[in-house]
Amino acid sequence: MEYRKLPRGDEKISVIGLGSGSLPEDIEKASEIINAAIDSGVNFFDMATAIKPPLYAFKKAFEGRRDKVLTQVHFGAVYGDGKYGWTQDLDKIKEQAAWNFETFGIDYTDFGFLHCIDTHEDLDRSLAPGGVWDYMKSLKAEGKIRHLGFSSHEPGIARRLIETGLVDLFMFSINPAYDYQKGGEHARGGVAERMELYRDCEKAGVGISVMKPFAGGQLLDGKTSIFGRALTHTQCIQYALDKPAVMTVLPGVRSLEDLQVALHYVSAAPEERDYSVIGEFTPKSAEGVCVYCNHCQPCPAGLNVALINKYYDLAQAGDELAKGHYEKLDLNASDCLKCGHCESRCPFHVKQEARLEEIAAYFGR
Repeated sequence: MEYRKLPRGDEKISVIGLGSGSLPEDIEKASEIINAAIDSGVNFFDMATAIKPPLYAFKKAFEGRRDKVLTQVHFGAVYGDGKYGWTQDLDKIKEQAAWNFETFGIDYTDFGFLHCIDTHEDLDRSLAPGGVWDYMKSLKAEGKIRHLGFSSHEPGIARRLIETGLVDLFMFSINPAYDYQKGGEHARGGVAERMELYRDCEKAGVGISVMKPFAGGQLLDGKTSIFGRALTHTQCIQYALDKPAVMTVLPGVRSLEDLQVALHYVSAAPEERDYSVIGEFTPKSAEGVCVYCNHCQPCPAGLNVALINKYYDLAQAGDELAKGHYEKLDLNASDCLKCGHCESRCPFHVKQEARLEEIAAYFGR
């Protein structure tokens, strides 16, 4: 296993971590996966799951080995009804945090993350006096959080939080699909902006833990890849690890077999890690496919068209957290005015109105 040192800390983080969103409901099987990961040198664990039962597996797996693991706990991910939910209700977050510490068998978390902040409105609420961020800072002062951070999909929001000077690590989605753009002055979150963010993080000493390295599995299948061609797990992992400031990549695993596929990266030959093939992919490869570039913004109805599409694609690809993220949006696919604005601006000629109807039907509203 390879390790990278956290810029603002002594922690050495395994380049392959474990994303928990796909862990099985069976607690014994989930614990077996976590134990196997630790035995293989994995020491970084994200603690946000799609359902509640796998959370109980961490205590069993960590027993006697707390000093060998680094935990990334999310403040805003809640499991009141047994399934993943998202909230900014401070009382619910405090209740979930207390439950987490007891259930995981830990008295501190190495990394405390403000969970899934994808809009500036949500960020404003989190940073408001007496809000979630102040609560997390108080836990850091008490030693219950060692390092502060956050998870987001939006570069602009990441910048605002990094500018607080309090963030040591944050969780961001990095893969060729999300980085890809055809270009244009209206693109937000495209390759140039994202690369600038990564470089600035490296200069500032802020690390990145990578979620969705395979774009929810899209990139692993030529039928769903925006490029029309599949990449391998190892290529995607190397792509993310080559970005400035990246500490670790967190693939989601459903089984021991999935874990071994991800861990193959460690022993992979240089030619297996080589992802230069993406240089052969042309803009036409993305024709008719939403690549979340935001060229269609601003939407007259106020929809975040890219995020709606992203959560839909992730849900179809098996990301069980995506439905919860979609449902917390203020406006969803059914709010589309069918004004034609997005279709007129899309550089990839996506038939967005029909697609939004499809998305609304899929999510049931």
